[in-house]
This record gives sequence, structure tokens and C-alpha cells, in this order.
Amino acid sequence: MNNKLTKLIKYYSLINHNLIFSNKSINRYNIGQPFVQKDKAGSLQKLREEINKIKNCKLKENASNLVFSDGNPNAKVMVIGEGPGANEDKEGFPFVGRAGQLLDKMLNAINLSRKNVYITNVVNYRPPENRKPTEKEVERYLPYLKKHIEIIKPKIILLLGSTAMNAILKKADVISKMRGKWIEIEINKLKIFSIVSFHPAYLLRQPDQKKFSWIDLKMIREKLRRVS
Repeated sequence: MNNKLTKLIKYYSLINHNLIFSNKSINRYNIGQPFVQKDKAGSLQKLREEINKIKNCKLKENASNLVFSDGNPNAKVMVIGEGPGANEDKEGFPFVGRAGQLLDKMLNAINLSRKNVYITNVVNYRPPENRKPTEKEVERYLPYLKKHIEIIKPKIILLLGSTAMNAILKKADVISKMRGKWIEIEINKLKIFSIVSFHPAYLLRQPDQKKFSWIDLKMIREKLRRVS
């Protein structure tokens, strides 16, 4: 069984995809995979289908796969990056390349993992040559991203990089001045604590900046102790 198929099975298991089509009772005490409410599972599947139906999109036309999400839909922490790269486009999941490996290490440093965070991107298809998404592309995918946030209902959103920061916060300031601050945002009437940090891909190029990301991660760890 190839790696992509294994991950797809894991994803549909996480959202209890069978619940959309089945009226059978479930075991809510199954410790193998987290239980995801039927309405949330259905909403995620519907959103994925809506994104998949997008037409006249250069990103989609040049990409191999829709990159929707990874992680736990029940998570208190939602991580939002910029867009898929080559590895993500191949596998169909966000943050699976070198930047993803670094992200996993960053999360592990504060006792988090893909089992208890939820990960997505501003745009769901790989920009050609790994370029940054244009403002027009970001605006086109922003309603889907906001719907995604509304479905997950996280307590904390970690915005990785300037594209995610500008999409959600509408801030024109440089990321070095925005990171490390708690900003309460409202997405579709849902109030959420957000924090900006450097994208792992940037940290791979500028490893001396990791010390600042560590400060941001510790802030998230502390905030998690206080949010319900």
C-alpha cells in the first residue's frame, strides 16, 4: 500500500467518513481514532468537494492533487500555512516535505503532534514553481479557508508565514513585527486567538530565527493551559 493511500485512509478514519453514509450506532469510547461528530465530518467532506469543483483556476490546472488538510478535526490548535509545495502536491497532504518535518519537530517540542493539531493552507493547490499565491488567488480561496476554520472551531490559530498572516489578519506589516503577539480574531462570528510565526520553510533558510519561533511555541503551550 503506497504512502498516499495510507494517509487517505487515515484522514477518512479521522473524520469518520462512514458516518456520513451510515445510521448505525458508533462506539464513542474507541481510543484508536478520535470521534468526529457526524455534522463536522459531513461539513468537511462537503467543503472538500466544493474546493474540488472550483473551475477556471490556474492553480488547480497546474496541480496534481487537492491538498485539503491533515491532523485531528477535534483539535484546539489549527495551523495554517501558505500553500502546497512539490511534495505536498504529490502526496495530497500539507507539510509533508522538509518544512513539514521541521513543523513536526516544532510541534513535538511543546508536546503536540498531528494527532492533536489540525493543519491546512491558505490555498489548496500548489502554485507553479512553488511561487507565492497572488492576492487574487488568496482572495478566491479565502472564503473556503474561513469556512474550514468555522467547521473546525479551533481555540488557537497558528499562522505560519506572511501569506497566512495577510490572509487572516489583513496586516501589511512585516512578519518580524507581527510574530509573538496574541491577536483575537473573528471568523464567521467565531472568536479565536491567533498568533503569527515564521514559516518552517523560512526557518530552513534562516535557522538563526528558530529562537524566535521557540518563543512563539512556548506562548502557544501556555495559552493551551488556559483555554477550554
